[in-house]
Amino acid sequence: MTIKDLEPTEYHPFYKTYLDMITADMSLMEGFYSGLSMVVDFFKSVPSHQLEYKYAEDKWTVKEVFQHIIDTERIFMYRCFRIGRHDTTPLAGFEQNDYIAPSLANHKTLESLLEEYQIVRHNSSILLKSLSDQDLKFIGNANGHPMSARAAAFSVLGHERWHLKIIKEWYL
Repeated sequence: MTIKDLEPTEYHPFYKTYLDMITADMSLMEGFYSGLSMVVDFFKSVPSHQLEYKYAEDKWTVKEVFQHIIDTERIFMYRCFRIGRHDTTPLAGFEQNDYIAPSLANHKTLESLLEEYQIVRHNSSILLKSLSDQDLKFIGNANGHPMSARAAAFSVLGHERWHLKIIKEWYL
């Protein structure tokens, strides 16, 4: 199953920006495995003096962006899980900015953020392996819009790639 299998009816157009970050031939599982090493290697390469840098007063630090990537994967994989289990209960949206301050990301070490990310990614990969193609194609409702389980999972991959691009362009 690749991103080109995804139908536009499986997600809100807002997510197209993220989904366009994924190469057409990358399978969902390949994306989760390669994304793990890509993200870990990327954050390990960020100079330590840049981890708490933000390029404007109202922007997040590099650590906070990393925490946001982790938290967003948790939320989207929860959506994937619920939808993949054919739950049609509407799933609430979330305000990403509300998560940053209580996360205390800037008080965490890079090592602890890397560990957190790797554990979340491992959990996500195991979940995806437990879902059939039919489950992944099931469409539920997230934040008031149709979303398939696989669209939620692919969004995780595009979202992290989007933020790595932003860090490269604006932080480093």
